[in-house]
Amino acid sequence: MRDFARLYAELDETTSTTRKLAALQTYFTTAAPQDAAWAVYFLAGGKPRQAVPTKLLRQYAMEYAGLEEWLFDECYHSVGDLAETIALVLPPPTHPSEIGLADWIELGIAPLRGAPPETVRAALFTYWDQLDTRERFLLTKLIGGGFRVGVSRLLVTRALSAIAGLDSKLIAQRLMGWTDGSVSPTAVGFKQLTAAHAPEELAQRGGQPYPFFLAHQLEREPSTLGDLADWQVEWKYDGMRAQLVRREGKNWLWSRGEDLITERFPELAALRLPDGVVLDGEILIWHGGTAPAPFADLQKRMGRKQVSARLLGELPAVMVAYDLLELDGRDLRDLPQAERRMLLEQLIGSLQGAPQLRLSPLIMAESWSHLAAIRTESRERGVEGMMLKAVDARYGVGRTKSVGTWWKWKIDPYSVDAVLIYAQAGHGRRASLYTDYTFAVWDQERNLVPFAKAYSGLTDVEIAQVDQAIRKTTIEKFGPVRSVTPSMVFEIGFEGIASSPRHKSGIAVRFPRILRRRQDKTVDEADTLDSLRSLLVAS
Repeated sequence: MRDFARLYAELDETTSTTRKLAALQTYFTTAAPQDAAWAVYFLAGGKPRQAVPTKLLRQYAMEYAGLEEWLFDECYHSVGDLAETIALVLPPPTHPSEIGLADWIELGIAPLRGAPPETVRAALFTYWDQLDTRERFLLTKLIGGGFRVGVSRLLVTRALSAIAGLDSKLIAQRLMGWTDGSVSPTAVGFKQLTAAHAPEELAQRGGQPYPFFLAHQLEREPSTLGDLADWQVEWKYDGMRAQLVRREGKNWLWSRGEDLITERFPELAALRLPDGVVLDGEILIWHGGTAPAPFADLQKRMGRKQVSARLLGELPAVMVAYDLLELDGRDLRDLPQAERRMLLEQLIGSLQGAPQLRLSPLIMAESWSHLAAIRTESRERGVEGMMLKAVDARYGVGRTKSVGTWWKWKIDPYSVDAVLIYAQAGHGRRASLYTDYTFAVWDQERNLVPFAKAYSGLTDVEIAQVDQAIRKTTIEKFGPVRSVTPSMVFEIGFEGIASSPRHKSGIAVRFPRILRRRQDKTVDEADTLDSLRSLLVAS
């Protein structure tokens, strides 16, 4: 645990990519394989399951430290992070431990899940007495299910490729499915991950998907991309990116986040495809007609591991396929985009009676200006804009341009001017700053009604200015949250909008973010709930 805690601290304390990469390489070179396997899981995006409720962690930490609740709360409000607060207030350990990360996860944390409170209390007291401040912080994060680290999966891939002396694309492929969580990381798995000579890649994958190829946001005029004939144009759907893998007579469905979601979409799991086929596409809810259902309908399916017959009937899922990555067991990713598209059309055309599988239509236009005119129909078609794919592009790994380019040409987001009414401190390096905000608009009675939370979009300088204003205008404190005097207006952008009985405003927005601070507007000039409802009607 000590080595992983040191690595976590090194990654958290720097923004330098070079230093992070060096720290990762040092750790993976020296760590025991079983510990390195779990480290890869967490660093690559795997999420720990909560073993102990936050309420119990807080209660037992107060008992162990001998602190009154008010004093613990004051410490928590000052620090802004529960795990860090616990790590700081506990007395020094008396029985330091050399137990490794894997043993802590498998023998220390896992048995706490579902254990009686008295068992949990005794175990935590023993664990805390073995670890220093940095290790306690990390252990508490893992126990509480709140582990996050400021390192990208790409950087982890680069570090592993460097120590193994392998192409990073191969490491990326071997990593696919690593963070699914259905199988625990092992020393054998880590050795296979970094082995110079592994078994034939395709044969050992089973239902494993390929690394996803990601698009870049187009921030310039598309006419600068050259001849329109060099580009394949499709609609950009607002759904769930996925790969459908058919091997060994069985279907596997993977999300872009590497969650195995086959059971959540049984109608897609039942698709009869030829063996040795991998499709890349978008999962959508489609009731019929020319446009898919809003993303809010898909959300009702995404969180359900058990899907009833009623839900299947009310919210039928389809997969809109736009790429073919494998055919007859052959990896097609090095073929040009246009050739993969031709093979995809032939495959889907050969299938009979599969309405839940659709071919992503191509958009034909005479010129870039003609294409721009067609793009204005995006909202009424229920899409976010267009995808532009170079016809000679290979299928790459991640967001790269080395094998060709995909561009996402999105329509401008919806936007409203809203008032900041609540603020909460951030995490990590921003734990001492108020960076997480709740925004509101006016209702007909001129009351401010909250409708969205956002924390991205401001520069460090702007965050510091807003933080000072929040401290000066605080009305009340509710734990880590501050209620402030309405005084600041921000333009809030979002990709989608839908009715929601779960929200006080009756409206839910998708991907809210701060576009800019509107210092040119007074609070009274902020938008209204009717403004949001008009967008709802327009959508």
